[in-house]
Amino acid sequence: MAEETAKAERPKDSTAQVRKLVERAQAGERVALEELYLIHFDRIYSYLHMTVGNRHDAEDLTTQTFLKMLESIGRFRWQAAPFSAWLFRIAHNLSMDHFRANRRWQPEEEVPEPPDSEERSAEDEALQSIGRQSMMSLIDTLSPEQQQVLTLKFVFNFPNGDVATILEKTEGAIKSLQHRALVSLQKQIAPDA
Repeated sequence: MAEETAKAERPKDSTAQVRKLVERAQAGERVALEELYLIHFDRIYSYLHMTVGNRHDAEDLTTQTFLKMLESIGRFRWQAAPFSAWLFRIAHNLSMDHFRANRRWQPEEEVPEPPDSEERSAEDEALQSIGRQSMMSLIDTLSPEQQQVLTLKFVFNFPNGDVATILEKTEGAIKSLQHRALVSLQKQIAPDA
């Protein structure tokens, strides 16, 4: 019965739920801060892991992102972009600071894929691995900004406006970066096309 009451009290719209959590967090409610952390942790960590390329730095930057959230949530104001875009902008800025400080990129150790439920031949696995490595090599040839745009758009499914907010660019600049990145990838995949 308590579960039914809790479900009835929760807003149906996740945006409305996050809005209420932010308001409660701004009022200093610890439980609301914890819920915001739990809602956003996986996506922020995944984004930072893809951005910096190794687990250790991604973990550190994720912690820093949420510490910055705690420090500055009182200054957050609802604008055109959602709370998640504000949080991703914090993560993006921290990752850029990380790159400026280190001026190097460390590739992540190879993480084994979980086994599929069906058996695959060694040949299929080798071809899939080659394809994945080839695509990553192609993406690595793009500018860091183009890589960021493709990651935010196609991995995290942010709309152009939110990507613009996160990267502190105009929506037109995001569309242009995306277009140039996709054209570049297409030329690399099919050079005669």
